[in-house]
Order: sequence, then structure tokens, then C-alpha cells
Amino acid sequence: MNYILFDGTVRNALLPFTFTRPVAEIRVGIFTIREKWENYLKSTTTTITEEYLSVKYPMVEMEENVMINASFLPNQELIDLVIDLKENQAIFYGEDVIAFFSTETQDEIDFDKYEAIEFQGEVLQIAHTWDIFSKNEAALKADFDFITEGRKSQPISKTNTVINAENIFLEKGAKVECSILNASSGPIYIGADSEVMEGCMIRGAFALCDHAMVKMGAKIYGATTIGPQCRVGGEVNNSILFGYSNKGHDGFLGNSVLGEWCNLGADTNNSNLKNNYDEVKLWSYETENFAKTGLQFCGLMMGDHSKSAINTMFNTGTIVGVSANIFSSGFPRNFVPSYSWGGANGFTTYLTKKAFETAKIMMSRRGIEFDEIEEAILTHVFEETKKWRNY
Repeated sequence: MNYILFDGTVRNALLPFTFTRPVAEIRVGIFTIREKWENYLKSTTTTITEEYLSVKYPMVEMEENVMINASFLPNQELIDLVIDLKENQAIFYGEDVIAFFSTETQDEIDFDKYEAIEFQGEVLQIAHTWDIFSKNEAALKADFDFITEGRKSQPISKTNTVINAENIFLEKGAKVECSILNASSGPIYIGADSEVMEGCMIRGAFALCDHAMVKMGAKIYGATTIGPQCRVGGEVNNSILFGYSNKGHDGFLGNSVLGEWCNLGADTNNSNLKNNYDEVKLWSYETENFAKTGLQFCGLMMGDHSKSAINTMFNTGTIVGVSANIFSSGFPRNFVPSYSWGGANGFTTYLTKKAFETAKIMMSRRGIEFDEIEEAILTHVFEETKKWRNY
């Protein structure tokens, strides 16, 4: 069967992260959503997404296809229904469609003509930016169980202090020395060729993905995911870095999500709790206003390629778009549009020529080319986000 992941109705609610990727490429737990579906289905998938992203994330359609809403995370109960789908059948969770069968000859999908299969089990859905960190613990535990089933961890060095060792898994090439690993509150996963340097204190649930690094003396609370090739130091609590991003120095990051190719300067800190303990609101690209999160703890949401200078302070519930460069003293406002250059004293437009020069240099340090496809995507984002750069 040919499986195709689609963005669904939540794409705009997941901006700024979905400016530069389909919903399927969001990382929550250990894997991206696409990787989760492919792991369970034992099959590759392709994507229906925004047209400007389709060169990098193309769709392959065949005579028979199963379309899957990428905002839903798979589990075995759901997978059993998906792989058994027949023509004119669809799986629903309440009002939301999770998956449906389609053929290449269908011009339109009319669900009134489909047999509706109601999914009655529990399922995780990533429908808002804050779901990425608030549901990370459940997603991480599920991924840990999946990836470690029937496998044996690499040995844990005796230089470490270890609590609940049976809930810790080290992949081949992982290095952990002279650190404290406490997996009593959740699993700890250390990916291939990654490293936890000396003096780190880590509480689960925690995932350090392949080729990533936790720097000396870091303090990390669960549920936290450090994506591939990230570098992390200082204090981190219930946060996710998608991949290739750096928080290499002291400073606090809590209840936050960083996209790819971000860099937080030394002693960058974010607030994750309002002084009056009130509910946190986040900027919504859909309503162009601030939306209630239902959360007391909510920190920084930063899109791809954005940076902060040393000693930057982010207020509770701050949204930073794509390719922003933030510096100067004081708190910048809690919605920073894409391609903003400045800080608390005001912003100007970060021109694409300069932004792309920086992206090219940063990506080359990880052995990845900043090519015409990446440039086209980021150029589209620059144009699409102009209306919010009203300085």
C-alpha cells in the first residue's frame, strides 16, 4: 500500500514551525511524526503539503493510497485499523479524519459516501505549538518502548551515577561519563554517536538523538528531547530542539520548542511562568491575536534559523518566527515576526541576503549544503510574513 501524510487543518496552528516543513516533519518524542508512522507501517511515506514545500517534500501517488493526517501520532491499535482500510472507508476521531482510502482517479473526496470507522482508543494529536512540549513525555515513552523492544543497551560506564538502569538505553557509539542519570521518572535514551560530557545531571524522560551533545555540567529535566546534531548546555526543562540547533552555554530554556538551525547565545534565558501565575497566551498566526494555551508553564517557540545574542531575555509565551536575529538589553516583545533584526528597542528587517549568508555558513559546519531548494523555501517565507513586519 502507498501511504501519504497530509498536513490537515492544524498546519497554521503549528506556525512558525510549519513555515519550513510539513506537519509530518515535526519532532516530538524521539522521532519525527513521519518516522513514527514509517516505523509502525514498515513502509516509506510521502507528503501532501504547501506547494512551496513540495519540491523538498514531494508526494508520490499510486492507484491505491491511504491518506494519513500527520497531526495524529500512531500507536498499534490505530495502525491495525489503518493497514486494514478498504476503498471508501475512513477512520475518524470525533470530527477529525485520521486516515482514509483514496484512488488516483478520485478528483474529490466526499466523506458522506465513505464508511466511517470511529477510533475509540487513546491517541495523541499535535494540534498546537505548545502540544509539542506538553505531550512530549507521552510521545517519548512510546518511542522508547518501540525502539528498545527486544534490544540490549550498550553498557553504561561505571563512572556514572545511575538510577533505574533498566530504563536507560545507549545506542552504539554513545558516550556518557561522570554524570548522573535518573530514569525513575521516565526513560533516558542516548542516540548513536552522541555524547553526554562530564558532570551532567539528567532526569527522564529524556532523549538525546544521534550525533548530539550535552555539554559539561548541564542540568536537564524531563520531558526533554535534543534532536540530531544539537549542542546543549546550561539548564533545560521540558523542551524540544528539532535538530542542528545550539544552546551551548549557561542559561535557562523551559517549556519551549526550537526548530532547526537555531542558536541561543550565552546566558540566553526564557521565562516559562508569569509573575501572577496566570494562564499563558501565545500569538496565533490564524487569528493574528493572542490565544489561550490552557497552560501555566509555556516558554519560547522559535522557528528555524533564528538566533539570539548573549544575555538575551525572552518573556513568558514568546513566539519567534523564521530567520530572526535578536539582541540588545531588555525583553523583546512576545511576538517577533520572521526576518526581524533587533530587540527590545525595536526591529528592522533582516534582509535575505544576510540571512542566507549566515544559514549557508551554519549549515556547512554540519556538512549540509544550503542549496537552491532551501533558499526558495526561505524566500517564500520572507514574502509570506511581510505583513507582520510592521515596525
